[in-house]
Amino acid sequence: MSLHISRRFFLTSVAGALLGSAPALAAPPALSLRPHPRPDGLQKRTLPGGEALIAQSGLSGDVAFAVADAKTGLVLETHAAQAGLPPASVTKSVTALYGLAHLGAAHRFRTRLIATGPVQNGTVQGDLVLAGGGDPTLDTDDLADMAARLKKAGILAVKGKFLVWGGALPYARQIDTEQPEHVGYNPALSGLSLNFNRVHFEWKRAGQGWGVTMDARSERYRPDVQMATMRIIARDLPVYTYRDRNGIDEWTVANSALGKGGARWLPVRRPDIYAGQVFRSFARSHGITLPTEQVVTALPAGTVLITHESDTLRDILRDMLKYSTNLTAELVGLSATQARLGHVGGLRDSAREMSQWAQDTLGMSAAKLVDHSGLGDGSRLSAADMTRALVAAYQSGPLRDLMKDIPLRDEKGRPVKAHPIKVKAKTGTLNFVSALAGYMTAQDGTDLVFTIFSADTAHRDQLSKADRERPQGGRSWNRKAKRLQQALIERWGLLYGS
Repeated sequence: MSLHISRRFFLTSVAGALLGSAPALAAPPALSLRPHPRPDGLQKRTLPGGEALIAQSGLSGDVAFAVADAKTGLVLETHAAQAGLPPASVTKSVTALYGLAHLGAAHRFRTRLIATGPVQNGTVQGDLVLAGGGDPTLDTDDLADMAARLKKAGILAVKGKFLVWGGALPYARQIDTEQPEHVGYNPALSGLSLNFNRVHFEWKRAGQGWGVTMDARSERYRPDVQMATMRIIARDLPVYTYRDRNGIDEWTVANSALGKGGARWLPVRRPDIYAGQVFRSFARSHGITLPTEQVVTALPAGTVLITHESDTLRDILRDMLKYSTNLTAELVGLSATQARLGHVGGLRDSAREMSQWAQDTLGMSAAKLVDHSGLGDGSRLSAADMTRALVAAYQSGPLRDLMKDIPLRDEKGRPVKAHPIKVKAKTGTLNFVSALAGYMTAQDGTDLVFTIFSADTAHRDQLSKADRERPQGGRSWNRKAKRLQQALIERWGLLYGS
């Protein structure tokens, strides 16, 4: 966000109003020229109203907002607050509350290695199963550690099969079917996930062509994978194409888009196979040869040899809200529904269950969510409902502490560290959708809760799937939305913070 309505602007607005109402100088002054103190509240009375700020923003589409006193819940100001608009990643705030309510802040996800038979002379007399437990944060380093621990436990070989199981949560090929195929923020969902279900694609200029790698990159390792391949094709468009060939993600990329080199994360559509291949490569490095991984739909019974535990849910949610990781939100939401009901049918079913919970528990009477991340633009929340939920969370939960600091900015877009208004909130961005909801502390220490939703759904609906990564006019629209958000926040800080 950049500074749109600053304190300097407010002060000059006051001065302009005074000058504009001054009488002509042809007659002697009716009052003494001695300065008089300004009446109390003059600055507040001359603040631009919320509707005026919306009009000045030049933002197309719809805007809704609500602001309330955090301690009492008293609603201070609204605009179109009952209108249902896409909340984008602000949805993750609701998901965080849902996960905390049903899993608990101390919950840890577990990934296990299970032997279906006894271990004799270092050999598993049966199958070895890599069993996912819904951990959204499992990465390559974690699998490397599990392989090292398996070696340390004395396992030298497996007589049977190497099985991978992701059935702890329902599988989904992608979160939102309306997104471009190649965007890394729209991966598959599975109870066994790895690296946020993304594979690292890197290319470097080599002679007249390019060298290409596809790997499961982490801080310590870069194991190559075989479940995702890339071919460079001489063409201009499309930049990427994808097809599933018997469980292998086959990608092509246009040579005209590569330049001298670069890298990006691509989504993985078969996370269980991905995790299995990476673990098998680490096991081999420790002298444990495993057969090619096979997917199993039902978890076999057996003895747990190795367990990897994630960080606590509280820490996972803090990172989710900071980095806005869609996969984390979806797996946490699915896990919460499973804990709530004892089963979970699918992503849309789970989102409906979370919507119902939000209505019953948080007073979000019009909540209609199609996922747990906000990626799907079919979700609808009202500013009034979101603000009501944030008030409830302020009074009874840890959400505020989990949210990230949102710096207010100067005219050049630089963060103002000494700005008197402090904001902790969740942002949300889709093409022609911008949302911000959370908590703000005014200069005098007053805590406020606010929600701002902006959306040009008509413009968004006209976009083709191919245009949705970087649509024309999208960045300009988003900048206007960010400026409006800061203008409203500064208005509320001055108006209600003293």
